[in-house]
Amino acid sequence: MESVRPFQIDVPSSDVEGLQQRLRSSRIPELFETSWERGPPSDDIKRIAKYWADEFNWRAFEKRLNELPQYEATVNVDGFDPLQIHFVHQRSKSADAIPLLFVHGWPGSFYEVTRILPLLRDSEKNGGPAFHVVAPSLPNFGFSSRVDGPGFGIRQYADTCHRLMQLLGYTQYASQGGDWGSQISLAIGNFYPESLRAIHLNLIAALPPPVTSPFSFIPFLATHFLGLYTEKESAGLKAAQDYQENGSGYFKIQNTRPNTIGVALADSPVGLLAWIYDKLVSWTDNYAWTEQEVCEWVSLYWFSRAGPAASVVIYHEATRGDWTARPGVAVPGAKMGFSYFPREMFSTPRAWNRRLGDVVLEQEHDRGGHFAAWEVPELLVGDLRVMFGKGGGAHGVIKS
Repeated sequence: MESVRPFQIDVPSSDVEGLQQRLRSSRIPELFETSWERGPPSDDIKRIAKYWADEFNWRAFEKRLNELPQYEATVNVDGFDPLQIHFVHQRSKSADAIPLLFVHGWPGSFYEVTRILPLLRDSEKNGGPAFHVVAPSLPNFGFSSRVDGPGFGIRQYADTCHRLMQLLGYTQYASQGGDWGSQISLAIGNFYPESLRAIHLNLIAALPPPVTSPFSFIPFLATHFLGLYTEKESAGLKAAQDYQENGSGYFKIQNTRPNTIGVALADSPVGLLAWIYDKLVSWTDNYAWTEQEVCEWVSLYWFSRAGPAASVVIYHEATRGDWTARPGVAVPGAKMGFSYFPREMFSTPRAWNRRLGDVVLEQEHDRGGHFAAWEVPELLVGDLRVMFGKGGGAHGVIKS
């Protein structure tokens, strides 16, 4: 355990002052469009940027973050220099608690876990299973190291998370993820099936059954051409089409030209604000974001150890290398649970999703979006408690 040590966030005062100066000298254009058709209205950006410059107190936020049980670990990933990985680690007092790896995505961070930590801490008191929670800042995010050089893709992110759990003594564990956390969790399940025994996802992307599986393919044809999908499945497919046509521009830019957008994000805090705020609003279920919350989320990118530009590189590397991000990744050896939220970016029909593995929990919700841990933490934790609790499909699968 010598490579694991306590961690405290301490952003230099010069960086905080520099941010305020940049915000006060920013040039926000006058845009005639007041709807969201072209992106965030300029009045929204002006209002939040002014709050960020004049009212947001980074030191007060930093103090709150430093009340969390934060640590740093040195993690070795093949082919790269040792990485310093920042993480939150909330241990349960229960000897048979379930080690749960919480994997964030973009534009999220380890901060998302703070909404579910109290609920998971009190889970056993309320009759549910106990959890040890580990929430790392992924490399290139938050207060973890920047990765220098190409080739750090989904496999390397999976290796990082797995080796962190091994360092902490968790030989078997579960994972929870959405966004990139979903793809990373699925990769861990493929590379380390003896360790990752259960996976819970809130972003699920599957493919229809192939023609080579006639017992699955024929029902798929009937369902598809006769329009027999459920109302929620039809809405998920429509959302997927809308995402491809109207909502995936950011993905294509970050996938093909991460350096170009990275320079803009690293140089302009208002640009970073607009880029992230667009997704915070578009991907949530009418969630009432406050100026304080938005500034907290964006500040964690502005003050990150690697800088804002580094965070978008995952989009480039994830589609390259020997293991790429893609729909339909199956994990035969793990118990799997899926939570469906109506304002997720997209979702695929449930019969497709069940082909991903041994699915022991599927829960449909009437509210919530992409950032479920932040928007509807009680619903997400409720699903985890059912999945891992007595009578749940993943109860007892992890040996302490």
